[in-house]
Amino acid sequence: MGNLVFVAGTTAVDESGEVVGPDDVYAQASFIYEKIEKALQQAGATMEHIVRIRTFITDMSRYPEVLKAQGEVFENIRPAATLVEVTALIDERLLVEIEADAVIE
Repeated sequence: MGNLVFVAGTTAVDESGEVVGPDDVYAQASFIYEKIEKALQQAGATMEHIVRIRTFITDMSRYPEVLKAQGEVFENIRPAATLVEVTALIDERLLVEIEADAVIE
């Protein structure tokens, strides 16, 4: 919408419908960020345009794995970030879901 791009809940499901990285929160988060980057590119944005991310994780004790992937992506970018534990996602093999909001300047 205009200069705003919203990437809704993104999970680690590949193009063939398979879950990527079962039981590997880091692998799932890394894959999700790749998907988000592709979605942003389709809208004319980049990861540098992200101003806010929301991460939903099914086991908060594994948050360091998510933060590792997040830190690799946002080493030089500092979007507002929320991390919330949820009881479940749509598939029990999914451990993390991420949303991103971007503003194209």
